[in-house]
Amino acid sequence: MTSQSPGEESAPTPEELREQVEHTREELGQTVEALAGKADVKARAHEQAAAVKEQAAGKAAQVTGQIRDKAEQARQLLKDKTPDPVLDKAAHAAAQLRETASRAGHLAADKTPDPVREKTGQLAATARAKRTPLLAAAAFLVVFLLVRRSRRRR
Repeated sequence: MTSQSPGEESAPTPEELREQVEHTREELGQTVEALAGKADVKARAHEQAAAVKEQAAGKAAQVTGQIRDKAEQARQLLKDKTPDPVLDKAAHAAAQLRETASRAGHLAADKTPDPVREKTGQLAATARAKRTPLLAAAAFLVVFLLVRRSRRRR
């Protein structure tokens, strides 16, 4: 800039004007980007949905772990309080039941038409692929029924 006396004002040079315009454009671009980010409701909804989904999955895993722990405690308590002869009879009955179920399964498989067998195989594959949601739903159902049962007893 040129030196000026205190009473004089000079007009900005074309280069200074270009710099001011460029600076203003950059600020305006940043402001527009910030506003666009806030106005993108769909993206914000997706982010929120992902966060809720992650939180629900964590809670389901936590509840599933608690249910497994409680079931293991109940199993151990039942085993500790059951006399040995009863346990032996139960083991023998369970072995017989497995054998009978196996025979019944083979008989049913032999007599089942091929289209039904194929559809059943597809359903089983789908169930294996979606095991986690099915387990979470089953755990939720068990907890719901236990809570409902405990409320009835009060």
